[in-house]
Amino acid sequence: MAGGVSAVDSGGETEEDPAVPALDLKDVMPDVMPDARTPTALLTSTWAALLAPRRLVPILVIAGPLAATQAYTGATAVETAFLWLLCVAFVLVGPASWRLLLPPVRLSPATFAARVGAYAVVGACAVWFFGAVLPWLVTRGHDSSGLPRLDISGAVTITLWWVGGWGLGRDVESEVGLVAERRRSRLLQREAESARLLALKNHLDPHFLFNTLNAIAEWCRTDGEVAERAILQLSSMLRVILEGVKQPTWPLARELELLSSLFSLYQMRDPELFTWSIAVDDGANDALVPPLLLLPLGENAMKHGPARGHRGAVSVAVVIDAGAVVVVLENPGAFAGRRDGGDGLAIVEGRASLAGGSVIVQTVAGDRTRATLRLPPAARP
Repeated sequence: MAGGVSAVDSGGETEEDPAVPALDLKDVMPDVMPDARTPTALLTSTWAALLAPRRLVPILVIAGPLAATQAYTGATAVETAFLWLLCVAFVLVGPASWRLLLPPVRLSPATFAARVGAYAVVGACAVWFFGAVLPWLVTRGHDSSGLPRLDISGAVTITLWWVGGWGLGRDVESEVGLVAERRRSRLLQREAESARLLALKNHLDPHFLFNTLNAIAEWCRTDGEVAERAILQLSSMLRVILEGVKQPTWPLARELELLSSLFSLYQMRDPELFTWSIAVDDGANDALVPPLLLLPLGENAMKHGPARGHRGAVSVAVVIDAGAVVVVLENPGAFAGRRDGGDGLAIVEGRASLAGGSVIVQTVAGDRTRATLRLPPAARP
């Protein structure tokens, strides 16, 4: 992998934490997208959407002049009333019948054609009944011979019904789907962020903790001052981690404080193995970033660098590039590639992506690993 580039964690990934609960979409979907395809729910949502001013006003703007034109051309008050009744029937039946018969799912060509035909029959029958049969029954009675027929204006009305029902039905369907998708997206992001923060809370390498505690126990017998410093450093680090779990964002300085504690604890165990440094541009410490974003990268830099016997410098450089925060972390040891079953950078990648950023890891200078995290200035987790 020398010289290769991959969006995986620095030097490898940590093992999957079984304590982190998986996000089950089946647990989320019922709250976000209830069963809105039942006829009752679909009719209710369609009518509610049609009563919205942005749809109701255009419908009235079209129906009003039609009724006025009919009255102007000599139509009786009863005929005008039936025109308004036909408009109401269209609002109640036209868009809803489209949504009922043609849901937003993939249909076979035969099924699609059959349902379009059914929609056309519903529209034609509704126009015929409200525009011809019902007026004939009211005004002429049952003694008239034959059933009424539609003239050319009736055919035009049927076409308007088809087109109007299709247009309004698709518009309502799109709006309902968009609102549900936005709600689903917001909830999934909140659930994912909570899961990632919980994972980070439990993510601190247990081997690192065990080794540090064992080293502290040894120092208690040989060097009480070093043992005291290590205990204070470890407790401070854990306190910051618990604080970060509760925050949506925090200053970059808190992230760098965690890295400093991590590097110092590793260095206490073998002061000659590596050196470390953190360089920060002016003003970068105050930049708001998602909490606990750098810790997995720092852990992997240690775990796959100095902890594996790779001697050299561990460096962190933070710069502001066109308003974006760029963090470059380097450690000795060539990048070994992604390990199966690891989730260290999957967490970092997901959280950086939610913030509009990216993580790239690559081998540089033949035997060093570089992880580059970039967060855009307007990004928020």
